[in-house]
Amino acid sequence: MTDHFTDFAIPDTPLTRKTYAFVQEIAPQAVLTHSVRSYLFGRAIGERHGLRAEHDYDDEVLFLACILHDAGLTEQGDRGGRFEADGADLAAEFLTGQGLAADRTRLVWDAIALHTSLGIADRMRPEIALTHTGTGADVAAFGADQLPAGYADRVHAAYPRLGGGTELTDLITGQAARNPAKAPPFSFPAQLLRQDLPGTTVPPWREVVAAAWPGVA
Repeated sequence: MTDHFTDFAIPDTPLTRKTYAFVQEIAPQAVLTHSVRSYLFGRAIGERHGLRAEHDYDDEVLFLACILHDAGLTEQGDRGGRFEADGADLAAEFLTGQGLAADRTRLVWDAIALHTSLGIADRMRPEIALTHTGTGADVAAFGADQLPAGYADRVHAAYPRLGGGTELTDLITGQAARNPAKAPPFSFPAQLLRQDLPGTTVPPWREVVAAAWPGVA
């Protein structure tokens, strides 16, 4: 069998292998392949902007963040909060159990928790920014024009889309529909839920702030 760790120069360490196997065990195949593509696309776009693995960022941490970034969409990772934070918590627990240093674990947590935060994640450390960039490139082709010619075809051949963003969107909205706490007002999951279920209501912000602190001048 082809070893994609070797073919794509993915950081090949006992921890990356164990983490890949962990995600393979708990997540649907579509989540697994999306997660690896996110790493490969994020790294490639980073290179386009002059970011070099192990020189400008911790490549193992980037891979760990990308491969685990949708852990909150699994049964094991569904803990009642936003899927981004739930996934970050599960990732941190797993990596701490594997002996990853606390500062590197925290960086993975931040990258996962912020990966849907447009306009914020891209201004953070490269490990966080590239997790955000890679996931956006894979799901919605954001920045895909910055990938080397033919690279996306090679990645897709190794890691097929299997429904791609549609499958992931279904998982996010499915969780949110079952538990509204997973889609707090104005969050990314809430916006997806509103689009899928037009009857979903969000209190108008002006009404929220107008009703705050009644009787206080």
